[in-house]
Amino acid sequence: MYTSKTADLKHDSPKNCKILELPKIHDPRGNLTFIEETNHVPFKIKRIYYLYDVPGGESRGGHAHKELEQFIIAANGSFDVILDDGKTKQVYQLNRSYYGLYVPRMVWRELDNFSSGSVCLVLASEPYEEEDYIRDFDEFKKRVMK
Repeated sequence: MYTSKTADLKHDSPKNCKILELPKIHDPRGNLTFIEETNHVPFKIKRIYYLYDVPGGESRGGHAHKELEQFIIAANGSFDVILDDGKTKQVYQLNRSYYGLYVPRMVWRELDNFSSGSVCLVLASEPYEEEDYIRDFDEFKKRVMK
C-alpha cells in the first residue's frame, strides 16, 4: 500500500513524480488493467475525469494545485506531460495504458503533443475546487520560491 508523503512537504519537484506500473492481466480476448485506490495510486480517489478529442497542436493543463494530487494515464494513444517545480523541468511521454504518472501537489503541469484519438485519464485526490488551482506561472514560482 502506498501512503502519500506530500502532506509533510512544502512543495514537490518533478523528481518526486514517478511512473507507476499498474496490474496487467493478459488474455487472448484482450488485456485488462485495474486500479485500486491506496493500493495502486498513493491517495484516495475522489474524482475521475478524462480528456479526449484534443485538437492537434493544442495543449491542456497549464496550472498547479495547492493540495490536489493526480495520477495521469494515457488510456489510449500518447501525449507528453511537462512538469516544472520553478527550477527544473521534466517531460514524461505517456503511451501505455498500464502505466500512470503520479503528480504530487505544487508541481506545474502541462499536457502536450497529443496523438490522434488519444484519451488522457486522470484520477484526482480531491473534488474540483477552483480555489485549489494556481493558473499563473509567475504566481506559482513566487509560492514555491518562498
